[in-house]
Amino acid sequence: MAALCVILTAACGYDYRDNRIPNYLVLLAAVLGMGWQAWDGGVPGALAFWGQAALAMALLYPFFKIGGLGAGDVKLLGAAAGYLPFGKVLIFLFCSLLIAAMISLVKMCRKGIFRQRVQYLSAYLKDVMLTGEWKLYQAGGTGEKSRGICLSGPILLSVLLYLGGVY
Repeated sequence: MAALCVILTAACGYDYRDNRIPNYLVLLAAVLGMGWQAWDGGVPGALAFWGQAALAMALLYPFFKIGGLGAGDVKLLGAAAGYLPFGKVLIFLFCSLLIAAMISLVKMCRKGIFRQRVQYLSAYLKDVMLTGEWKLYQAGGTGEKSRGICLSGPILLSVLLYLGGVY
């Protein structure tokens, strides 16, 4: 878990500086996590790692597909989920996304765009319900395209909450 925290910290550095997470960091996290699970539980442990990573990525794929999450965020969440006990994966995903939502709310309020973003979200959801088609969420949004939230920080915080016994 210490290696995961170091890798997540490095991912934060890249994510906040470049707005992207290098694939080699995600691959390093995945290889170390799989190795750790294999060391602890043999082949079933390694398979459990990949199963949990795949579950997390599959659950988040729809958000990636509409532009709500970046590919690096989805892959990093999947790799981190593989380190946790199976019963904690959904709580981990929830905590990571909840932390990101809280950061997003603060960011919107500080920029004075909360109402604008809620109106855009409402119009987007109404369009999806009327047409039955999912479109890119930011496509055609009002004003400048926001940089969004770097999810590596909330992922690291969620892992630290797990390590601290919060969940």
